[in-house]
Amino acid sequence: MSAAATARAYDAIIVGAGHNGLVCAATLARAGRSVLVLEARATVGGCAVTREFAAGFRVSAGAHLLHQMPAALIEELGLAAHGLEYAATALPTTALAADGAPLEIGDLAALARRSPADARAWPAFAARLGRFARLLRGLLAAPPPRLGSGAWSDRLALARLGLRLRLLGRRDMREFLRIIGMNAYDLVADEFESELVKGALSLDAVLGTNFGPRAPGTVLTLLYRLAAESAAGPRALAQPRGGMGALTQALARAAAAAGATIRTGAPVARIRVDADRAAGVVLDSGEEIAAARVISNADAKTTFLRLLGPEHLDTGFVRRVDHIRSRGVAAKLHLALDRLPAFAGASPRALGGRLLVAPSADYVERAWNHSKYREWSLRPALEVTLPTVHDPSLAPAGQHVLSAVVQYAPYAPEGGWPAGKPQFLEAILGVLESHAPGLRAGIRAAELSTPADLEREFGMSGGHWHHGDLAFDQFYLVRPVPGAAQHATPVAGLYLCGASAHPGGGVMGLAGRNAARRVLAEGAR
Repeated sequence: MSAAATARAYDAIIVGAGHNGLVCAATLARAGRSVLVLEARATVGGCAVTREFAAGFRVSAGAHLLHQMPAALIEELGLAAHGLEYAATALPTTALAADGAPLEIGDLAALARRSPADARAWPAFAARLGRFARLLRGLLAAPPPRLGSGAWSDRLALARLGLRLRLLGRRDMREFLRIIGMNAYDLVADEFESELVKGALSLDAVLGTNFGPRAPGTVLTLLYRLAAESAAGPRALAQPRGGMGALTQALARAAAAAGATIRTGAPVARIRVDADRAAGVVLDSGEEIAAARVISNADAKTTFLRLLGPEHLDTGFVRRVDHIRSRGVAAKLHLALDRLPAFAGASPRALGGRLLVAPSADYVERAWNHSKYREWSLRPALEVTLPTVHDPSLAPAGQHVLSAVVQYAPYAPEGGWPAGKPQFLEAILGVLESHAPGLRAGIRAAELSTPADLEREFGMSGGHWHHGDLAFDQFYLVRPVPGAAQHATPVAGLYLCGASAHPGGGVMGLAGRNAARRVLAEGAR
């Protein structure tokens, strides 16, 4: 160890203070382990951070709603005692319509006025998907078993999975197995006639992914979302007071209160390996810090190909990591507004919730078609929130913030983003203006973050929110790749705790807790 080395050796160093890294740190520290969290940026939070994007206007820079973190985890870490408050909970989801008559999803009376048949079909459909989501929910909260393992713990986990399937009952089990590999487009077309319902469900199935609703496996991504939301309980679709950064600040305080040390402005240059085992890290400054274990909250490509280095891995494993599909297609738009926009037909309740521009499943599919040819969507699908409706502190008095997730924006469009971004922004504003006439006149500032921008700001390969597509070959037993699918990696003492690992992306914190539990289960090994 060099003269620049830090004298103290930690039980664990966590690379990255995103929400998963902080959950992992808090869990390990609560179990009595000495933990150091190293964050390259000046603040903790990763994509779940609140920052100013125009003078006096603050926004959740990445994720803008809390709807997937389990209520049990929030309670376990005591986040309320560490400052987490909600500006609003149980937010409604409203599908905006071209004819100016929006529909609140799940409002049976409103749905009956559009389609009596759909109002009759909705309760059974929602209950059935709820049962399937609860099945998947049981898989999210623990490291997956290893395939081909003779260990009794892995055999028991697989047996429990089979038992959960059987407990669905014969009819539901057959239905689950029938639809799990389907595309969302066909599923919703079989069930409903209302285009707004089909569009809203289709967008939920593909939000943040590089899929259109006709892509096989998008029923899995829909159920994944529902599974996480079911664990979040009655507070699902919540807005933390102060933005998503308030959540990660509470996580940081919980970790620090448990004994973890958090250093910001400390970018890691590489992971040290001694005798084929992770032994600490080297910072950009040259400082070396020793640890019994290194746990990376960075994406798999960054962790293995840049921080660790291919020389410590076999060629086949490096090839699998390099082939992870992790090019993002979701952009983020922030608008500083001098007035509350008037979305046609939207009630005050709807304006404070989640507004979807996805008037049909075909609309979402056509929006995705562009990205297949390295083009941005001319008519993008949008998830829009107006956080200042419930939290006026995010903007100057009487003014507002609009935050929108935009599908689809290719990572590397033909012609490049420097020339393309102004055109894409115009396309997005045109769609917004069609639903909220006069919106453009109230814009004081606009910020559009493409996947390439998100990669630069948050350091995630490809600007992919989930560190890799959630697909059958990148899910559960094989996420992110075989050989690193149970949070441990081919290098002893090195673990993954970020969205690359099981169960994947979204602000849920389970990847961090699962990784911590894997480390604790291994004891002193």
